[in-house]
Amino acid sequence: MLFDASGQAIYLFDDETSTKPTCYDECAEAWPPVLTKSKPMAGGEVRPGLLGTTTRADGSTQVTYAGHPLYFYAHEGKRQVLCHNIEEYGGLWLVVQPDGNPAPA
Repeated sequence: MLFDASGQAIYLFDDETSTKPTCYDECAEAWPPVLTKSKPMAGGEVRPGLLGTTTRADGSTQVTYAGHPLYFYAHEGKRQVLCHNIEEYGGLWLVVQPDGNPAPA
């Protein structure tokens, strides 16, 4: 599964079917978007061709992977995965595999 450089697990929201994020307000407090101020960089097993970005409603730049906007879970420590396959805010939150697909439930 994917982690950021600091060891934070990365999730996708299965309710989002395009690169346009739908998680805002209370949702984004619990599931903060993975943001960047520059071009995202691949490390480890991350496939550079699957990395991208999308613009959020506030103008910030959110990282995408295989067309999915990416998120963290706000109440998780480094190298923890507490919320894989959790239903919240109208969809499932799933960790992301290096091939861009969600990990099996």
